Amino acid sequence: QVQLVESGGGMVQAGGSLRLSCAASGRTFTTFSSYGMAWFRQAPGKEREFVAAISRSEGGLILYADSVKGRFTISSDNAKNTVDLQMDSLKPEDTAVYYCALGANIARIRGAYSFWGQGIQVTVSS
Repeated sequence: QVQLVESGGGMVQAGGSLRLSCAASGRTFTTFSSYGMAWFRQAPGKEREFVAAISRSEGGLILYADSVKGRFTISSDNAKNTVDLQMDSLKPEDTAVYYCALGANIARIRGAYSFWGQGIQVTVSS
């Protein structure tokens, strides 16, 4: 089994920054020759949406949602099995529960990811 634990959430004013971190543990995923780690978010009353993803291989392919491109930066440390999300120029519409996810490949869709963290709240005040 794989466990994903998020940290770093909280409350910040619009224009501020937060950094989320996700630590993966467990034996299964380390046998993959490649895998993807991603961040999704879900605001109250809305569907869970893709934010960003990074591939362990494939030249470190990175994907971003249009809504966060240029403001958020995803990075990973393969040796530590962690993925971070640096969020700058935050807006009130970024308020959501943010989820870390891991899957065999990198993709923008929820179904590509088999393992999920519990989620962490990010609140941006205006």
